[in-house]
Amino acid sequence: MINKKIIMNEISPITSVRNLLVVKENIETASKKYLIDDTDNSGTETKLVAVSKTRKSEEILPVLEAGQRIFGENKVQEAAEKWLDLKHKYSDIELHLIGPLQTNKVKQAVEIFDIIETVDREKLAVTLRKEFDRSGKELPVFIQVNTGEEEQKSGIKPSGCDEFISFCISELNLPVKGLMCIPPVGEPPAPHFALLKKIAKRNGLEIVSMGMSGDYELAAAMGANYVRVGSAIFGER
Repeated sequence: MINKKIIMNEISPITSVRNLLVVKENIETASKKYLIDDTDNSGTETKLVAVSKTRKSEEILPVLEAGQRIFGENKVQEAAEKWLDLKHKYSDIELHLIGPLQTNKVKQAVEIFDIIETVDREKLAVTLRKEFDRSGKELPVFIQVNTGEEEQKSGIKPSGCDEFISFCISELNLPVKGLMCIPPVGEPPAPHFALLKKIAKRNGLEIVSMGMSGDYELAAAMGANYVRVGSAIFGER
């Protein structure tokens, strides 16, 4: 599906910007060309989350200067070390937490991030509600769904999603805006993307975050609102 070459083993400023432009063009093409099914067109705008985990500020700056404004980080402390200064210089950055969140890091996460994509358990949801009330700052949150029901992976199993989403919205009044998933390695991702869309639709949620460097075009074709792409932009770590 990729019709332009992405350079994966280099991370020079020129290469990362070139890769960024290719990824964006591929996303635009995929989101326009393909259909989810006979009645559900995938014309949804797909936004790129450039995954900058493990990348230094000097590696991120060329991509920022090329116009990319949405980024994803896995760890709260690492994000704080890089993004406090960068967000001061670029006030329109939208920073997503896409890795697991420990409850003792919630306060710092709320200070740094703009969207939290990985709400995956009741204790975390309750802690976020308390921090939102304490700080007076609310962030949009996504529920992480463990579509493959992998024991080693975070996320709510599909069978428990409806109840958990209802708990977060109805009982905690959390601003749940969407769902995210990470399909199992080695399995076709399409069924997992379709399942995420189905769960979101029946719960009245409009946003799905799905797709990474290896399958972001398919995700865009299936109506992803966000795709999370790291190595296809910055090269292999």
